[in-house]
Amino acid sequence: MPNKKYILDQQVAAKKLQRMAYEILENNIDENRIILAGIPENGTVIARNIQKILSEISSIKTELIHISLDKRLPKEVKLDKNVDFNNQVVIIIDDVVNSGKTLLYAVKPFLEFQPKKIQTLVLVERSHNNFPVQPDYVGLSISTTLQEHIFVEVDGEKISGAYLE
Repeated sequence: MPNKKYILDQQVAAKKLQRMAYEILENNIDENRIILAGIPENGTVIARNIQKILSEISSIKTELIHISLDKRLPKEVKLDKNVDFNNQVVIIIDDVVNSGKTLLYAVKPFLEFQPKKIQTLVLVERSHNNFPVQPDYVGLSISTTLQEHIFVEVDGEKISGAYLE
């Protein structure tokens, strides 16, 4: 669609992911393992990209898990694997943070354990936080109106862009 207002193209998105992977490495340099928890669908694609970049730039082992939740009514939150999260670094990954609600609820299953750290990563952050969640790693921070929406496009395993509607 020619009338899409792109805020990220494929090349810029790739650079943002690369930068965030380096930030993760800097903030977790002494860790042996990091658990990347992707929120489907786009958060999981972003998590796989981050995992690939981390494997290229460091020796830190990563494990990818998937968080299942209804983004509109996130009462029930499930993980696709049973993992011991005690003393582990967990990074919850989504494509866009709007109000912070999804990221807040995504933390829920990890609270049954004693993780060393829980961090959050988003490709695009909007400035409409209604919940006490501030992403630790942000690709692009943008101010929008409440009526505007941001969509991240994926093409297979690649982020092809993000646009404002």
